[in-house]
Amino acid sequence: MSQAIAQTRPHAEPGTVTSVQETSQAADSLPTSIMNYLIVIPAFNEEESIGGVIVNARLHVPFADILVVNDGSTDSTSAVAKERGVLCVNHPFNLGYGAALQTGFRFATARGYDCVITMDADGQHVPVSVANLVNTMHHQSADVVIGSRFLGGNYEADLPRRIGIRLFSLIARLFTGITITDPTSGFQLLRRSVFSHLAKADNYPLDYPDVNIIMALHKRRFKIVETPVDMIEKRNGKSMHAGLKPVLYVLRMCLAIVMVIVRGRVKKQ
Repeated sequence: MSQAIAQTRPHAEPGTVTSVQETSQAADSLPTSIMNYLIVIPAFNEEESIGGVIVNARLHVPFADILVVNDGSTDSTSAVAKERGVLCVNHPFNLGYGAALQTGFRFATARGYDCVITMDADGQHVPVSVANLVNTMHHQSADVVIGSRFLGGNYEADLPRRIGIRLFSLIARLFTGITITDPTSGFQLLRRSVFSHLAKADNYPLDYPDVNIIMALHKRRFKIVETPVDMIEKRNGKSMHAGLKPVLYVLRMCLAIVMVIVRGRVKKQ
């Protein structure tokens, strides 16, 4: 582990849902002893929330190193991350969510990590749910575990997002034969075989990697499963799906899905 992770863990920020004792017991029971884990947190102008995300991730996932990929933020996101003593990589300008994740995958590949946990920097993903991701991967021998806010949770998305999620869930099921209730979830656990593949230049989109990546990974015979996770409503910063962005997102994702299908057919010829 990095020296940053080996430091004394700070106390949880407000909003922590599990006690330190419960967290310690949960972490001790996880099958993590022979695996090296890295939490990758893409961040763009998240100075208000990134500190709390790091503190809670350290508390609830003590076995993992933490990497913040600062995607060209114009605020103090990078400074806050460095003050918290975690690993930090800075993009010179904003490249997009997918590019930030791919930077994390390349870092994890180069440093020899076994598993990557992806979390958002805005505080929506509850780190205590990482236990579900790890246990599911272990017991189901999965390559990718997607954290679903809709499996047994009380998370309620707004109507446009629910429509989009259900549409992409239907597309994923038709293409892969498996049911993914939350195909746009960025709360995931990936094995090295997966993230090292996605680290390659042409294997990952720079803007919104969602159902198109699920389809592409299924084509390569990676095992993808879901598990319930807790998520909370975004409190700070701007959503990347605000305003007209959901419409553009749907259009781009549909194009990306078509490209996945076309590439598959071209390779078969």
